[in-house]
Amino acid sequence: MAGTETFRNPIVTRAADPWVLRHTDGNYYFMHTQSGGLGLTKSSRLTGLAQGRKKIIWSPEPGGRYSYNLWAPEIHHLDGTWYIYFTANDGGGDESRRICVLENRAADPLEGEWVWKGALPTPVPGLDGTVVTVQDQLYFLYAGYGHFPDYGSAIYIMRMSNPWTLEGDHVLLTAPTLDWEKQGGMAINEGPVTLHRNGRIYLVYSASTTWSEDYALGMLTMEESADPMEPSSWTKSPVPVFRKSAENGVYATGHNSFTVSPDGEEDWIVYHALPAPGADAGLRATCIQRFTWKKDGTPDFGIPVSAGEDIASPSGE
Repeated sequence: MAGTETFRNPIVTRAADPWVLRHTDGNYYFMHTQSGGLGLTKSSRLTGLAQGRKKIIWSPEPGGRYSYNLWAPEIHHLDGTWYIYFTANDGGGDESRRICVLENRAADPLEGEWVWKGALPTPVPGLDGTVVTVQDQLYFLYAGYGHFPDYGSAIYIMRMSNPWTLEGDHVLLTAPTLDWEKQGGMAINEGPVTLHRNGRIYLVYSASTTWSEDYALGMLTMEESADPMEPSSWTKSPVPVFRKSAENGVYATGHNSFTVSPDGEEDWIVYHALPAPGADAGLRATCIQRFTWKKDGTPDFGIPVSAGEDIASPSGE
């Protein structure tokens, strides 16, 4: 049952590439792209991320190979241990970007020590790394740079022997070949994230450039019994599954994550957006809204809710 309180988007201003994980301790752990380091927020309320307990949990060595352009951090809890995956480089261009891994064995990720586990040696430079477990096997997803044939990024998958070690080669799952994936001057598929429900795995990704008003979400669908390393296992939606709403004044909707309400009864999408076409990318802000499911079992993300609209708080708040 929905709560009687309401909130309005955005819930956190100037917070791009939002990642929210609801842990078994009942708290939400929130990360987003910040300059100079990795920050982690802990909150008992999904709508209270801006007021949660904040801590800079890791700062890179000055001038290091992975000390610049720290982007899109994600926190995961795997086999009782915390891991953070984030993009970094040496201050140069796309060719120097890598996904890095940190580990923390403390029960509370705001405590203990975050240990450097290394930069993952992906076959091509990339960004936006994430992990997914399918049939007890851990896989790594990332956006690798290249020409498809236009220059940009595409989503690849690899096996992992543990949370910081890749094995074998990568396999291309989706490349930016459709017009709506090539807006803003580059051909982009990035920010992969998975959603498991109804016997299927949905791989949601961001398409076009993040500074374009047409930044939008695409989706691949796979039966959970299939092999995720086989491209034929995945079916790609020919149209975006979540995109801007000029009527509601919400643009550049993308780089999302998924979470649930405190009582576990509702599904929520977390994403960043811009308030106007051509708005500075520094204004990207974190928004959240509830989503539902269609009769055929696929997610229905709806349209972005206006910043001036009251939204019922997540059930259980």
